[in-house]
Amino acid sequence: MKTIIFFNNKGGVGKTTLVYHIAYMLAELGKKCLAVDLDPQANLSSMFLSDEELERIYSADSHRETLISGIEPLNRGIGDIKEVKIHEITSNIGLLAGDLDLSAYEDKLSTNWSKCIDGDEAAFRVVSSISRIIEKAAESYEVDYCIIDVGPNFGALNRATLIAADYVIVPMGADLFSLQGLKNLGKRLRIWKREWEDRASRNLADDLSLPHGEIQPLGYIVMQHGIKESRPVMSYLRWANRIPAVFREFVLETPSEDAVLVENDPYCLALLKHYHSLIPMAMEVRKPIFLLKPADGAIGAHYQAVQRSYADFKALAMEIMERVDVSSQQIIV
Repeated sequence: MKTIIFFNNKGGVGKTTLVYHIAYMLAELGKKCLAVDLDPQANLSSMFLSDEELERIYSADSHRETLISGIEPLNRGIGDIKEVKIHEITSNIGLLAGDLDLSAYEDKLSTNWSKCIDGDEAAFRVVSSISRIIEKAAESYEVDYCIIDVGPNFGALNRATLIAADYVIVPMGADLFSLQGLKNLGKRLRIWKREWEDRASRNLADDLSLPHGEIQPLGYIVMQHGIKESRPVMSYLRWANRIPAVFREFVLETPSEDAVLVENDPYCLALLKHYHSLIPMAMEVRKPIFLLKPADGAIGAHYQAVQRSYADFKALAMEIMERVDVSSQQIIV
């Protein structure tokens, strides 16, 4: 099982929609996938679950079937993690539902991050709780891939999640602020990786499964770029062609003197188009855009766009799988 987190501290780049579609395409390709919603806004859960199911889950006063149930004993100081219900979306997709109350766990994660320096076993149990919940769920559901959505911030919850990931993929917009977010992300990943390596070496509880903290960058995806004769338009190219150099310098720490265009960059996993009216159509019927049918309203030019989107997401999912399979230690391109 490989764990992939989609993360950028720049919001509004379509990250959650991307995670939703990647999970469905992996399932289409015969892979079993666990989608994990660790954004307290729970937008990914809202995409997967029906309104009736959402109301049933989030109206519960206690024993809520979300990730919050797994950390409840630790949060109350009365025990360790508990098993979290996996919501079966399809035979190949399971969901660990998000929860607004996850944001209240930030303080405990932050405080215990510091306490790990002293080798405090209880602190390690708190900091590793997210990782261990995901690990247990993935084992019980027997998944091939665990796909994680997180919020656009550098809070303690995201730190505890990122140190548990095998790979990180960065969804990008082709704009100034996405580039700044990429720089910030690269710096933060290095700091967290270094800090966790130091802390993990101080753990004295041999029976405690700790996250490895590798945080391997797999690449980036440029979202919603403009298209003109099958090529990105100039307004996007202005910023998109700066991404390769920034990704190398700030994320990989391997700056190159040679200029690389985004279309030719091996670390660019995909340039995804904006599918415009397909998105609200898909949201209405709770399907990924590439599974829309004429009965859903996808007719004529819309259905042609559906077919193109299927090819685009299939190529992206296969690219991700290929890179993950090449090596668990480094990206070979």
